[in-house]
Amino acid sequence: MKLNRKTIIAVLVGAAMLPGGSMLASAQQKDQQRQQQKAERKQQRQAEQPQAQQKAERRQERQAEADRQVQQPQQQRMERQQQRQQDSLRQQQVDQQRQAQQQAEQQRMDQQRQQQKAANREQRQQDAARQQQLDEQRRAAQQSERQRVDPQRQEQKAANRQQRQQEAARQPQFDARQPQFDQQRQRQEQQAQQQRVWEYRREREQQDRFARERQRTLEQQRRLAQLRYQQRYLEHLREDQWRLQSWRYSYAPPEYRYYRSGSYYEVNRYAADELRQALRDGYEEGVRAGQSDRADGWGFDYQDSFAYQDSTFGYSGYYVGLGEYQYYFREGFRRGYEDGYYGRWQYGSYSNGVFSLLGGILQGILDLRPF
Repeated sequence: MKLNRKTIIAVLVGAAMLPGGSMLASAQQKDQQRQQQKAERKQQRQAEQPQAQQKAERRQERQAEADRQVQQPQQQRMERQQQRQQDSLRQQQVDQQRQAQQQAEQQRMDQQRQQQKAANREQRQQDAARQQQLDEQRRAAQQSERQRVDPQRQEQKAANRQQRQQEAARQPQFDARQPQFDQQRQRQEQQAQQQRVWEYRREREQQDRFARERQRTLEQQRRLAQLRYQQRYLEHLREDQWRLQSWRYSYAPPEYRYYRSGSYYEVNRYAADELRQALRDGYEEGVRAGQSDRADGWGFDYQDSFAYQDSTFGYSGYYVGLGEYQYYFREGFRRGYEDGYYGRWQYGSYSNGVFSLLGGILQGILDLRPF
């Protein structure tokens, strides 16, 4: 422990006066002790001062920590609130941008639709104009072809009718020359003929209803070429029915035999002619139906045609059953449709506006043999 200057002087003075005054020395010694104790207490206070300061600092730190613990939740709440506000603001901006993009996209799509509608409308107008032009050309071609073909048909029909009338006129002579002729068989044939006519008329009524439904279907499918062909076919059917009103039945004995589906059939010359004509008419109608489907861009389907389903054009109802006639009409139709659809002549030929089934093909389908 260090001694201050006053203490050192007091000690020296006391030593100098030691022999002469012990009391003074004792008093000075006490004073010195007090001074020394003061110095020690001062030094102790000085030594304790940093500790107090440290305690004060620790109290301040604890108080600051307590303050922070109190302030931290509030600050976190404020930060979270600010974050939510910022997030909400950013979401609003994103929503606005998205809405603006959607509006722009909607406007672009609306504009495209309007442009597409305008283009489609213009295309339909152009298609309608082209179709109208094609229709006029087809009508002109059909009219020209009909003018060429109808006289030939009329001449052929007139020749056939004249031949049948001549044969009917010779029939009494034939009967007179053959008194053994089977009268009972003739009566049975006449009864069967009346039954065939009745069946044909009933079938005709059903087909007329179906033709109207079929026409609506073709209109909905926009199959204009097939629709015109069906109308032409129905017109020919009506003409054929008018022709049949003046038809007269002529009996003739069986002269031919043919084989179909495991059975033999016997027919007279009128029935043989009618079956051959069914094949020829069926082929010609099939060619026109196939060409119409090809013009419409429709798939290959001969059974879809009304003419195939009807198969009564040219049928008289006098000499063969309706089912038998339809069978051979459809055999010709199927081959004609294939030639017309693919634009080839595998089963027939074309000359002067007439489609004709090849003789070899006809003979292969209907092998009539006289007996």
